[in-house]
Amino acid sequence: MKPILLQGHERSITQIKYNREGDLLFSVAKDTVTNVWYSVNGERLGTYNGHTGAVWCVDCDWDTKNVLTGSADNSCILWDCETGKQLALLKTNSAVRTCGFDFSGNIIMFSTDKQMGYQCFLNFFDLRDPQQIEDNQPYMSVPCNDYKITSAVWGPLGEFVIAGHENGEINQYSAKTGEIIKKAKEHTKQINDIQPSVDLTMFITASKDNTAKLFDAASLDHIKTFRTERPVNSAAISPIMDHVVMGGGQEAMEVTTTSTRIGKFEARFFHAAYEEEFGRVKGHFGPINCVAFHPDGKR
Repeated sequence: MKPILLQGHERSITQIKYNREGDLLFSVAKDTVTNVWYSVNGERLGTYNGHTGAVWCVDCDWDTKNVLTGSADNSCILWDCETGKQLALLKTNSAVRTCGFDFSGNIIMFSTDKQMGYQCFLNFFDLRDPQQIEDNQPYMSVPCNDYKITSAVWGPLGEFVIAGHENGEINQYSAKTGEIIKKAKEHTKQINDIQPSVDLTMFITASKDNTAKLFDAASLDHIKTFRTERPVNSAAISPIMDHVVMGGGQEAMEVTTTSTRIGKFEARFFHAAYEEEFGRVKGHFGPINCVAFHPDGKR
């Protein structure tokens, strides 16, 4: 396994995302910059500059035409992937935590944080209607009363959004009506990350309760559990093997008070069927915030 080191951020990375072909890799961090890289050699292709706060999330559509980023500066920006031009700036009342394109690339969703007296909302915009963008008015805004959304992904066919909450609950929100279709509560603490399988039939959750869990996307049935001894920040499902990879570790604030044992920050590979760990990859000196598989499954 040969590591390629990409250096383009000054603060900790919050999310990384491959496009569908896997030739590009997008990375966002707490330093306001969105970078795009050639995944084959780690060469930086360019940056998307426009945010003034930490960028929490990034997504690109099916044909890599547009890129969507959400930030703590209370905005969500739609970019032209090729030119880096800002196509739309959507203002919100609080930080944007998650964002994503549906399967068609026509509808975007993003969730805002519960802070400064504002509710957590899940917002839906249809990009085919320029009036929505112009008026900054989503066609649907779903309030999440109790616990804020910490991670969300589109379900298959763009019919619903699967959202993980800070209390460990998972909800399916209908993209047409906004109502909650199904609920699941398998985690005891905050869900840090949700990533779908390549065919969107399953998804994996990473949680602060030291586990990652595999679910059926349609029924929210809990399939498998992968246990570790520290919080899991991110988990991904291999597109070609029965493998999942997990990354985590303690927050930097807590590390200073505990013994710094080497090997805390390894990427850990588990077998998806047997729930057994079979490998670890060293390389980082701090917590792993995000993991992602290349679409060909070899990186």
